Amino acid sequence: MKPVYLLTAFFLMGSLLSGCATAPGSTSGKNSAENAEPDVSEFVVAIEEEPDTVDFQCTSIHYTVAQNVFDRLVEMENNAHGSAVVLPSLAKDWEVSDDGMTYTFHLREGVTFSNGSPLTASDVLYSFTRLLTHPDSCNQDIIDNIVGAAKLEAGETDQLEGFKILGDLDFSITLEEPFAAFLPCLSMPGASIMDEATTVEAGDRFGTEPEWTVGTGSFVLWKWNKGEGMLLKANKNCWNGVPKCEGLDLRFLSEAEDIEALFEKGELDILDLDGLGSDADKYLNDSSYKDRLFRAHPVGITYIALNESIEPLNNVAVRKALQMALDRQALLDSSRNGRGEIEQGIFPHGLSGYNEDLPEIAYDPDEAAALLADAGYGDGFEMTISVKSSVADWEKSMMESVASMWEKIGVKATVEVIDDSEWMTLRKSGQLTCYEATWTADFNDPDNFIYTFFGNKENTTFRSLCYPREDIMKRVTDARAITDKDERIKEYRDLEKTIIQDEAAWIPLFSRIRYYVKSEKLDGIKASWNGSVKNNYRNMSKKLKTIY
Repeated sequence: MKPVYLLTAFFLMGSLLSGCATAPGSTSGKNSAENAEPDVSEFVVAIEEEPDTVDFQCTSIHYTVAQNVFDRLVEMENNAHGSAVVLPSLAKDWEVSDDGMTYTFHLREGVTFSNGSPLTASDVLYSFTRLLTHPDSCNQDIIDNIVGAAKLEAGETDQLEGFKILGDLDFSITLEEPFAAFLPCLSMPGASIMDEATTVEAGDRFGTEPEWTVGTGSFVLWKWNKGEGMLLKANKNCWNGVPKCEGLDLRFLSEAEDIEALFEKGELDILDLDGLGSDADKYLNDSSYKDRLFRAHPVGITYIALNESIEPLNNVAVRKALQMALDRQALLDSSRNGRGEIEQGIFPHGLSGYNEDLPEIAYDPDEAAALLADAGYGDGFEMTISVKSSVADWEKSMMESVASMWEKIGVKATVEVIDDSEWMTLRKSGQLTCYEATWTADFNDPDNFIYTFFGNKENTTFRSLCYPREDIMKRVTDARAITDKDERIKEYRDLEKTIIQDEAAWIPLFSRIRYYVKSEKLDGIKASWNGSVKNNYRNMSKKLKTIY
């Protein structure tokens, strides 16, 4: 990775940068105070990976801007009992037809985009139409079950048949069939709502140029200095109230030592210990940091994918042997210092539908070797584990440990580090033999996991799993339409056991527990339902008194 330099002063020198960008088409009512250069010393400072775009319809990774500059019709949050529930957002309320297929939404009155344009039902229709038709869209599955979505996506029509505008603030959406997770899907970042007029005029500039990236959220994307960072200014006219901080100073840094040094100098407000490796121990074990530690358990799973279109991984005995040969607790201990929970299936701790009674996948290298021998591979075989060049050190080290464990049963696995773009191209085309990755929930429903990986041939190829059983994939798809909650969860649990434990279609490893250390200046840090702190920046603030 090329080095990134800490040019903090750059952000403080307004004369070197363009002034506060006002979105095209904004109203003339903005006063000079709103357009003035803010005091960035009052911005919350955090680290971010630099995106190529913040167009949330065209990325499946970079969602910080979507979560903070934009809003969705609904949001998910934990209730008092710790269960995730769907809450109103831009939609103040809605009704669902008795057959579960038509949703009628009512938008809040008086909501405006940061450029002053009023939010209308037409903006929602435009956002959904663009999501289905943009050539680079990767989030169509959020709404691909709306009547007419397939025809619109295929270019056979220019109208989304199932979306009916009933008034400036009212509209209905009709689905092809009932889908119990439809509302949770609408809380995903990719379902954020755009200002139609500005976004149409922006064209390719939306998501890459701040003045054209206009939302209704708590912050305004103010400046984006390529290679250095982003500044997000508080949206003082946000319908959801004024954020508690003046803005966000997001620094593009990747080297752990640079990030830690920034924190130690008091210039970083949130230190994510996830990327520090063994250096994290000094914060976890030093009592002086005890009151500044923050613990979060993301709803996600780290797993190893096995490609069933490649021999001998098309043999269930071989896949079971690879599962049983791994001491997953040892992998968690060595790579994450034990900070996590061993998972037995596809649904991790914290996800709706998580099955705590799922049998444990045993660590038994002797039985694993016997399975290989019975399958005709007593002398083992060779395979490649593909690792992205950008992965954290602990991930690469963990996969080398995986290779060592497999070697003990005769499997000669080579860890190959390849360029990110090549890795992604191979994965999407179903050509990676084996890889490790983490999937974190976009919305709290089992569908977000099982359908994403095993819902159809396209999905399973896209993940280089190449799962062959069409009957099981049909059941996964059919389960989306089950309206009885208990019946639906039972079906998902049966499918989980079949796919992961009976057929060993992938190897579940663990869910990760993350720790953050906050600066002495920061107040209000908390995690959302999925364990992320990034979509709660609006609740964070800096203490006025500077502590040295």
